[in-house]
Amino acid sequence: MLKLLKIISLCVVAVSVFGFALCSKASFLLLITLSNEGTKTLPAEQKPVALLCIGCAIIASSVFLFVKSLWKACHKSSKMPDKRTVAVILFFEFLVAMGAAILTIVAMPHLDIVTNVTILNGVAVLSALLQVITQCTAKERNRFLLPSITAFLFILLGYVLFLILYLTKDPTDTKTTIWVGLAVGGSFLVSFNWWESYFRQISENSSSVFLKALCRDVKTCQNMLHILSSLLRIAVTAGVLGAYVPLAKMDWDIVTSIPSRETKMIAIIIGVQLISSALCHWFSLVACKMHALRRCFILPLYLASLAVMVLFIVPVIVYYQDYRISLSGTKSTNFTSYCNEVVDGRNQILNGSVFPHLVLDVTHTLCFLDMSKTFDICMLTGSAVFWWLGLVLATLHLWFLSLYRIQRTQDLFIRRPYEGGFLEQSLLLNARFDIQTTEKRKNFKPLDSVKVFLCATMWHETYAEMMNIIISIFRLDRYRPKKEGETSDVIFEGHIYFDDAFRDVPGSKGRHVNEYAEMLVDILREVYSIFLNIDGDVFKKQQQVPDQKIVTTPYGGRLVVTMPHGNSLVVHYKDKTLIRHKKRWSQVMYLYYLLGWKVATKYFKKWEKGEVEVQLKHDFEREKHNTYILALDGDTDFQPAAVMLLIDRLKLYPLVGAACGRIHPTGSGPLVWYQKFEYAIGHWLHKTAEHVFGCVLCSPGCFSLFRAAALMDDNVMKRYTMKASKARHHIQYDQGEDRWLCTLLLKQGWRVEYNAASDAYTNAPEDFKEFYNQRRRWGPSTMANVVDLVGSATLISQRNPSISKVYMLYQLFNLAASILAPSTVILMIAGSLTVLFNVDPSVALVLAVIPPAIFLGISFKIKSDTQIFISAILSILYAFVMMMSAIAIIGNMVKDQTILNPSSLFIIALACFYVITAILHPQEIGLVCYGFLYIICIPSAYLLLSIYSMVNMNNVSWGTRETAPAAGAAQSKAQKAKSTITQLFSGGKCCRKLCPTGEELSQDFQTVETAEPEPQTQNSIVEDARQPEEEQSQGPAFSCPNQSWITQLQSLSDDMRLREDTLDEDEGQFFRDLTTKYLEPLPENKQKQKEMTDELRELRNKMCLIYFICNAFWLVVTFTLQILDSSIFIRFPKIDLNLDFTGDYIYIDPVGFMFILSFALLVLIQFIGMLGHRISTLIHYVAFMDTEPMSDHQKQQQPLKQITDKDSDELEDFMFPSVLSGNPDGGTLV
Repeated sequence: MLKLLKIISLCVVAVSVFGFALCSKASFLLLITLSNEGTKTLPAEQKPVALLCIGCAIIASSVFLFVKSLWKACHKSSKMPDKRTVAVILFFEFLVAMGAAILTIVAMPHLDIVTNVTILNGVAVLSALLQVITQCTAKERNRFLLPSITAFLFILLGYVLFLILYLTKDPTDTKTTIWVGLAVGGSFLVSFNWWESYFRQISENSSSVFLKALCRDVKTCQNMLHILSSLLRIAVTAGVLGAYVPLAKMDWDIVTSIPSRETKMIAIIIGVQLISSALCHWFSLVACKMHALRRCFILPLYLASLAVMVLFIVPVIVYYQDYRISLSGTKSTNFTSYCNEVVDGRNQILNGSVFPHLVLDVTHTLCFLDMSKTFDICMLTGSAVFWWLGLVLATLHLWFLSLYRIQRTQDLFIRRPYEGGFLEQSLLLNARFDIQTTEKRKNFKPLDSVKVFLCATMWHETYAEMMNIIISIFRLDRYRPKKEGETSDVIFEGHIYFDDAFRDVPGSKGRHVNEYAEMLVDILREVYSIFLNIDGDVFKKQQQVPDQKIVTTPYGGRLVVTMPHGNSLVVHYKDKTLIRHKKRWSQVMYLYYLLGWKVATKYFKKWEKGEVEVQLKHDFEREKHNTYILALDGDTDFQPAAVMLLIDRLKLYPLVGAACGRIHPTGSGPLVWYQKFEYAIGHWLHKTAEHVFGCVLCSPGCFSLFRAAALMDDNVMKRYTMKASKARHHIQYDQGEDRWLCTLLLKQGWRVEYNAASDAYTNAPEDFKEFYNQRRRWGPSTMANVVDLVGSATLISQRNPSISKVYMLYQLFNLAASILAPSTVILMIAGSLTVLFNVDPSVALVLAVIPPAIFLGISFKIKSDTQIFISAILSILYAFVMMMSAIAIIGNMVKDQTILNPSSLFIIALACFYVITAILHPQEIGLVCYGFLYIICIPSAYLLLSIYSMVNMNNVSWGTRETAPAAGAAQSKAQKAKSTITQLFSGGKCCRKLCPTGEELSQDFQTVETAEPEPQTQNSIVEDARQPEEEQSQGPAFSCPNQSWITQLQSLSDDMRLREDTLDEDEGQFFRDLTTKYLEPLPENKQKQKEMTDELRELRNKMCLIYFICNAFWLVVTFTLQILDSSIFIRFPKIDLNLDFTGDYIYIDPVGFMFILSFALLVLIQFIGMLGHRISTLIHYVAFMDTEPMSDHQKQQQPLKQITDKDSDELEDFMFPSVLSGNPDGGTLV
């Protein structure tokens, strides 16, 4: 399916590039033809209109570039270039602008159509010469030196034939000589446009300081240079146009009095030209980003010039032949007589279709030739052929240009976006020029190899959840194997940080690991055995799992596993008596260990040995830039392709500090169904809008890729280690650590992105209490971080190039909408009561306020569990009210035969919006079925949950998955699951079984999970909520009470023997120092805890007061407007389905009307962002499919032609199941 999508996408792009280039060139040449002094479609006195449109076509791209650069300069910091750089740039821009204006406005209207089509190819003359110079300055022999020389000679030969053709016709005609000279001079001046790419190459092999400084300045000061050069081009073009019209004895006054028929014709032509030029440029960029440079960019543009020639010449020939046939031999005729009698002798008045007149106008441009003479035909054809061949040879290097996946535009196209009058030539000549050696294939310099640390945090995950993450890591090991002596584009290393893994066992030598740590070892053994034998024959003896290492560390212990394909996986068992536990501190631990010890320490040691400091700094910065951390939860399920797609974003865009994927919640039940649609809407609309218009504000910790250089930046990793010392710190820092980390990155100027094709699956709360407690953390944390960002809008917009003040205004609007959500829901409920019971709107509003007001009042006195119970009851009641009101609204629509009332329009618009959005995500379109559940749950999610979150803001415990199950539950579950997992991965076709995604794996273990109560996962609880000691000490009894945790794990199985090893002394000292400085276990201080509890309660009271006063104010304003006279309402006429006035009016208060308009604007912004992100996702994935190298397993299977299609599909499903095949939860690619 996706292969077909790829083919269709490439075909659409290729046809679009070709079609829009054809439309652009044809419409531009029509404007030039209409400005010819002998054409009659546009009378002579109206020629200035055509010339004005030509000028508009020339400067359109300059206007676009000026607006774009001015926007960047206003909202971002732009460097000022050196005066010498400005002088050089403006000199070249003046030459180009003057040449383009003279060629197109002055000279080309006096030339024939064939010459006009092909002389534009002659603008490659200087580019060909500069290619020769550039390659000659290189130290190596170059493979494209001969084509460049040939291209230069061919273009010169085309000019020679052109001069011979025109100057030998009538040597005494000075006007023709002037036009021809201006055409040659203008095209030569235009050829100065593409000097920059060659100057960059020359400067690399030159010792000229000025040339190097010029190229560096041009690259770093583009904004200001674009502003200045665009203004200069516009001024020069306007000056040439304004001076030429009076000199040609034409009058500008005719522009204001042109007849409507000619106005319509001119408007259509210039509209087609401007729009098609912009679209052709955009599709050209798409083609290059899709890694389809040859198929969808070069070839279509080559063919566009030939197609334009055919488009203009064929009708001329057809009309001429029809004229000859119409004479029926009554008299002899030739092309000259045809021109005199038909072309020039026709009536100037336009009747009927314009097309015949346009054909005759095109014919008129050829009438100066004697088509019966072979000389004229040969000269005309020869010049056209040599110019076209010259362009082809001058751009021949593009066929061998090496591109990265989703290549950045500024790395591919050097100069301005495009030239409207020279579209194909500007796009082809503007592409980057690389010096290529005479080797058969150029040695393509790949991007630097990157190192990815996979970091998962665990606590009390279930067997199935652990299986998800372990299988995902082993998949990645198989996808990118590590081989000694070979370099890979990506190197992986897995780390699992197991919180609170130890417990006391009476009578033993030391602390033992708990049953969850044992379960993890058992899972590692099983999964290792499966992946080790996955390629083997079913009937052969299974390979033995090799020995692995087990090490005692200052923080507890670690298990070091070398996976079957060479990558390593380290399980860090943390003892909370030795090192600080909870999720955020596990993250701090791996940040300092992986980035501090593994990355930074080695450079410090080299510096101590006396190595060159400058080189060490350079190498250190490069390694930081190419080191990534993939943050994972203990239950995340993902595919290798999902990780590679995230890596692409960070590899090619140096300012991207983090990138997240599409998170799919898994589970069953109505609450999970609600969350599936909620997650879908959040990713489809909110995250895409943030990505397109600014930056993503939260990169979820369950599946996000972070750049080491970003994490190690000032005030990021250091500040992330801060303990919460104030009440607001607990809300912002600990209730949503992933959002706070992104806030720190954004403040330092890093970009955070979202990739919709990178799918990951994680378990969602299935219990109402767990769901409410999870959102109780997320809500205040989100609000605190957004307030922090909005409050620093000026500083962030200056420091972060991806964030503007307009974007921060958008976030402020979102924040206001979220604050006013409860009162908005109350108004909606009041409207529902009005529809259902036909009560007065004011009475309905009072009735709607009473239940949430009572719930708010008693929530300060009752326990949280009781609040949740009441919320659950009210949620059901509100759901029935919403359902009944929806049915009533539909009934009223049928009864009144109209949809033009506020309630009907709102429901229909909302439903259409969600359906259209789902259609644009066809792999997830099934989620729209949960939309009705989402809508009837709006009161629960935006009213009751808001009250619960604000009232319980002082409760800073994690709230979810904190209760450990009964002793032995996990162990018994593991034993029962052994047979299931063995059956699941047995047999010859285990590839498909090995990669279940999300819900598939959840369903496979459904029978296992229901056997015992499910142990819940710990994340990070701010307060040190400790389990009672008697509960902590529960667990299975051991046969050898004096064994240590090492012998405990060693005795689990003989299949994977654990060999005890020792920790490097320097590394051990590093952990001791790290613990002392940042991660010492927090002492229990009753006094400080009481003070912090009081501060949190005080903060809760203040925030609740402000929050609910804002909502009360909104309700009071609405209530006041309802009880006042209707004269202050906005009145709209009510019409039926036939658009006839019914005599009634719809009254909307101004506040409500502004709210509706604001909501519509917000939806429109998000929809536009979603469309843009959909296109970029498709581009990225098509490029990924076209360029991602095959794994060794795929290479081994490639020559075997006897493999059936089904087996081939299974192989693809193994590597890309979530994106190359359907799955229960859908995907996000298309």
